[in-house]
Amino acid sequence: MPNRGKDLDAAGKSLAEALRVSFAILKVIMVVLVVVFLASGFRSIEPDEQALVLRFGRIRGLGEQRILGPGLHWVFPYPIDELVRIPVGKKVNLPINSFWYFQSRRELLGETQKQTRVPPTLDPVKDGYCITRSEKREDQAMGFGGSDYNIVHTKWQLTYKIDEPEEFFTNVFLDLETIEAGKNYADAIPQNVTPLLENMFADAVVTAMVNYTIDEVIFERIAGLTDHVRKLLQTKLDQVESGMRVVSVQLTEKTWPRQVNEAFQASIKASQDKQTAISEAETYAEETLNAAGGQVARQLYAALRDPTYSEEQKEKLWPRAGGAVQYELAQARAYRTEVVERARANADYLHAILAEYRKRPEIVIEEIYRDAIERIFNNVDETMTIQAAEGTKNNQIRVQINRDPTLKPKSKTKK
Repeated sequence: MPNRGKDLDAAGKSLAEALRVSFAILKVIMVVLVVVFLASGFRSIEPDEQALVLRFGRIRGLGEQRILGPGLHWVFPYPIDELVRIPVGKKVNLPINSFWYFQSRRELLGETQKQTRVPPTLDPVKDGYCITRSEKREDQAMGFGGSDYNIVHTKWQLTYKIDEPEEFFTNVFLDLETIEAGKNYADAIPQNVTPLLENMFADAVVTAMVNYTIDEVIFERIAGLTDHVRKLLQTKLDQVESGMRVVSVQLTEKTWPRQVNEAFQASIKASQDKQTAISEAETYAEETLNAAGGQVARQLYAALRDPTYSEEQKEKLWPRAGGAVQYELAQARAYRTEVVERARANADYLHAILAEYRKRPEIVIEEIYRDAIERIFNNVDETMTIQAAEGTKNNQIRVQINRDPTLKPKSKTKK
């Protein structure tokens, strides 16, 4: 019995020692597990990312603390906290081809339009297109209606990025449970937001396009159109507080319907000819105006036709005129001076002979008449003196109009 008691004491001591060691090991394991658990909460956020922390499904923090910037951060490990990384610095390109006509596999492989058969009409089920506004014509302005609206095919590229992570996460629906295992939230963003962006972009294009003609879409106002679409799309994204910003909108391809290619080519040629004729006419008008009046000619022309311009305003423009206008003005001034001086000389002459005229008017008039005849005869090329026959009445004088061509006038022979 004594031996048996000793054996029980030894067994108890061994069991106690084993339990003590086991508990020690268990404590170490628990500490290690706690350390590993806590260490797993360190997360790294890349420079082009920002992150939200979801604590039991809700965004953690207040104000600026709700958004984590790039760097190393610690959060409670899953399932307490969940870190959602959002790529705010990444620009995503999204092609929009919904407004392009249907292309078969052969066309997509690069075959030209001549190698493929063009359908006689558009199929609204398969072909995408947009409507542009009609051209304004003169009869439309007079109330007789305008031309038909035109169809245009376009391809676009939208570039966007995420500016406000919280707005994006809150208002742009993305079910985290639908993300496949091992797939990052950021990788799933383009796939999930594409339908929303495509619908909003299509609405913006349709709204903007009706403000432009087909010529403006294809040739003249491409930059204005793309900027118009960008602003409309951004407004729609802001209205739903999407947190996304439109970086750029590009019109990558545009064309008229293939079914009217020949007619449209002819229309383009006619439009180019018209523009050429207009440009030539404007150039000729500009050259003519500059030759006539210099740089101020157009302003002077407008002033002369505008009844609101006063005479004082017009008089200020005349001295600035050049070219033919200045020459004509000089000639007019010289002629005015000559007429005034001649009138003044005649007045002085008449005033000088006034006393003599009052004494002997017949003699004075006869002298004036002779001076005039002498002055006239000195300036003519030919003279003819006709004397009436004595005793005859009602004499007829016949003059041959066509003169001797060999006889040159004095004005050309004198030097």
